[in-house]
Amino acid sequence: MKKGKYGLTTKVLMALVIGIITGILVYNMPSGTLKDTVLVDGLFLFLGQVFLRAIMMLVVPLVFISLVNGAANMGDVTKLGRVGSKTVLFYLTTTAIAIVIALTLGVLLKPGIGLDMGAVEAVEVTMRDKVPLVQTFYEMIPNNIVGAMASGSMLQIIVFALLTGVSLSLLGEKGAYLANLFERLNDLIMKLVEIVMIFAPIGVFGLIARTFSTVGYSAMIPLMKYIGTVYIGLLIHATVVYGSMFKIFSGLSLRTFYKKFLPAMSVAFSTASSGATIPVTLEITERDLGVSKEISSFTVPLGATINMDGTAIMQGVASLFVAQVYGIEMTLAMMLTIVLTATLASIGTAGVPGAGAIMLTMVLQSVGLPLEGIGLIMGIDRLVDMARTAINVTGDAVCTTIIAKSEGGLNEDVFNS
Repeated sequence: MKKGKYGLTTKVLMALVIGIITGILVYNMPSGTLKDTVLVDGLFLFLGQVFLRAIMMLVVPLVFISLVNGAANMGDVTKLGRVGSKTVLFYLTTTAIAIVIALTLGVLLKPGIGLDMGAVEAVEVTMRDKVPLVQTFYEMIPNNIVGAMASGSMLQIIVFALLTGVSLSLLGEKGAYLANLFERLNDLIMKLVEIVMIFAPIGVFGLIARTFSTVGYSAMIPLMKYIGTVYIGLLIHATVVYGSMFKIFSGLSLRTFYKKFLPAMSVAFSTASSGATIPVTLEITERDLGVSKEISSFTVPLGATINMDGTAIMQGVASLFVAQVYGIEMTLAMMLTIVLTATLASIGTAGVPGAGAIMLTMVLQSVGLPLEGIGLIMGIDRLVDMARTAINVTGDAVCTTIIAKSEGGLNEDVFNS
């Protein structure tokens, strides 16, 4: 992966910076065929979408194969239950903490106070129907696994894959051939990931350049306080919450972790999709961080589905923002409701661009805040979406490393190399 003068991390970061600069320059160009047709909806769109579609092509088979492989290789079903309970507890706890941080920053920094409503163009919002909690849980069981795979219903795929893996493990010698086949398929899919990642810098450039060439200053400037508050929350969560938990529960170097995980964060930032980043996260946690396949193949796909700390921070800040813009006093009871609703909503948030903003309608509905407020922030949501997705996938990797250490599934020599 590190052939030539620059490694993948350096190439992706260079592409990110060049893409931002190029996007800003193109945004300032006069509208016309060159800008709109050739660059924005031509070259940038093509480069970004080819990379994004190539990586999304691998997500469903990768999640299914890796989870079956991981569950089958754990052998002891009680170990799978132990790892599963630790993983879910970690994800839900950090999500709740993230929302509390967001609400605290919203109260202190008041991002919605003093906003000139006339300076912001509201965007029409697609409404999210309020789904009962019990429905969220029973819909985790697929009534048609082929349909679930075709539609990319990750929770349903995860449940079926885990049941398949456990069944293979319980079959013992009878299931040895199939278990071996899944291991070979896992090697194949990871090789495909390597091939796709060769083109990551080009794809990242296209995605970022198109984003910055279409999001203008006129939309950004009035909402900079909101964007800044979200970014501060994300930074605090990544350094303080993840940093302290990582040090306490693993004893490993956080600096080493972030240095090695940076390519995955860059891909998450440019694609704004936790699902699309699964292949990269799996590759880095296993190859560079030294996590065993049986742990990472369980925790990473699950995290991309239910662990949405960055999204939760956005939802917390956005809730306070909407309340302040419309002059509605936010009570402690309302804030507690937001913590609970946003934590549960994270379970059902799809790992695709923009899903967090759609789920925000459910959070606002829970406390009676005007849904029209979301339209104010939808115009610049892509900028927030990219950063919160990077934090989402970082949480997946932090959890994976901590659990691998606690279960004896971490090669520290690889981590420290």
